[in-house]
Amino acid sequence: MTLFVELTLVLLIVAVASSLMKLLKQPLIVGYILAGVIVGPVGFNVVQAKDTLELFSKIGIAILLFIVGLHLSPKVIKEVGAVSMITGISQVLFTSVVGFLIALALGLTTTAAWYVAIALTFSSTIVVLKLISDKGRTHSLYGKIAIGFLLVQDVIASVILIGISAFSNPSHNDLIPLISLLVLKTLGLMVVLFITYQWLLPKLSFLIGKSQELLFVFSLAWGLGLAALFQWLGLSIEIGALVAGVAMSTTTYAEEIAAKLRPLRDFFIILFFVVLGSSMTFSSLSHLLLPVLVLSSFVLVGNPVIMIVIMNLLGFHKRTSFMTGLSIAQISEFSLILASLGLQLGHLSPDVVTIITLVGLVTIAGSTYLILYSEKLYPKLEKLLSLLELRKNGSDPKMSKEHIEIFLFGCDRTSDHFLKLGKRYGYELGIVDFNPAMQERYEKEKVRFFYGDVGNKEFLLELPLDHAKLVISSIPTQADNILLCQHLKEVRPTCSVLIFAQTRDEAEELYTAGASYVILPHEHAAASIVRHIGRSGLSNAGFSKLRLGMGY
Repeated sequence: MTLFVELTLVLLIVAVASSLMKLLKQPLIVGYILAGVIVGPVGFNVVQAKDTLELFSKIGIAILLFIVGLHLSPKVIKEVGAVSMITGISQVLFTSVVGFLIALALGLTTTAAWYVAIALTFSSTIVVLKLISDKGRTHSLYGKIAIGFLLVQDVIASVILIGISAFSNPSHNDLIPLISLLVLKTLGLMVVLFITYQWLLPKLSFLIGKSQELLFVFSLAWGLGLAALFQWLGLSIEIGALVAGVAMSTTTYAEEIAAKLRPLRDFFIILFFVVLGSSMTFSSLSHLLLPVLVLSSFVLVGNPVIMIVIMNLLGFHKRTSFMTGLSIAQISEFSLILASLGLQLGHLSPDVVTIITLVGLVTIAGSTYLILYSEKLYPKLEKLLSLLELRKNGSDPKMSKEHIEIFLFGCDRTSDHFLKLGKRYGYELGIVDFNPAMQERYEKEKVRFFYGDVGNKEFLLELPLDHAKLVISSIPTQADNILLCQHLKEVRPTCSVLIFAQTRDEAEELYTAGASYVILPHEHAAASIVRHIGRSGLSNAGFSKLRLGMGY
């Protein structure tokens, strides 16, 4: 079987499994993992070129983390960095201790119990980021904190894996030189990246922004290129891709880049879940069932409870704590790597590796439901969550948020009037336009500028519309305006939507799509002129006075 045919068969099975999940109103990720089980050794054993699929899944992981980095500007890192560090380290400590005691109680040896405890500690960055992105919650407070502590976990996991490998290898029995070299490489790379970020990227970004195709190619090359450079230096692909995204997060094109890369990310990340499912083994399941159920229950319930208590002690509201806690209700791909390493080194038996793998399958599937339906679960569990409040909090600690109330789509002809409105009444404005040359002007006005194509639904999903009260569009394309109305109806139904149109037929279509008010410039202008003639007559002086009154 050729690789092309094999990949096609895998995608067909993924499509069938995903369609079945959609009909059953289940998360599609469960379908992807199920497809992996079907094409793996347990099923029809379709996957022969596993190395190639693993390479594709790594590309998906790199693109996913690059997109996440685009939402993590230095401002956001400063905002939630301390909270993420505290929650990440505290959760690792508490979960590992409790997990170790549970593993000992299940009859595992001390060494195996520590491996299991550490495996239960780390949550899947890939699964959580995919679900949070799909829900459009990367801009939310709990989304930012979750992303932050997941990255802290990844760093800790990397150090643990390096440490186990170093102590188990006679040629690397001293961990300090290894860690020191890693730190020096990281610092050197950060210096180079800072210089690139300050001097090179601003000049390049303006050049590439003039061409959509060049913007796509450059962004992909930048993200994957930095990920490859980090791997070559002995660091993590994931961290490299994330840093690449953070470096571009302050450019005008961040939202547009993320929108363009999301379909590519979805394709490759599907293969990550297929590979994960194809790795599952179900031998000796009967006598392993009890440990799997106990440990899975601890991850699905115990981990969120630990995080909720930590967040409460830091002063966060129970809703934010609950949403953040659910994001760690699964084990990570690092856990599976750790189990494989333990087996290779002779520290773990195949049964223990199977237990960790099955806990991974159960918790990834289970946490998918918890994260996707978290808003529906919270009201039902609110009273129970009050029992976990060690300190009463009325609201979350104050943090700076992107609180844009008025969005202007297409700004050439209307922006000056609304900029005056914003300054006079203190409204926060956001400008959305497809012309990169407009950026410098609005930066001087200290107005947030978003570069992107409104006709791209993925781009609209990237915009911070959580606090929008008024959206005004003077975009001339009717299809784009209809898409904008429909999108706002879904994500921000309380927002007022004003659209400029050319004809009455267009106005009717826009009202049907959800517009609050449609402005017909020619009709409004004609009515205004008729009123002026009624007051001042037909004299040239009268029209000159009208022109001066409008500021021309």
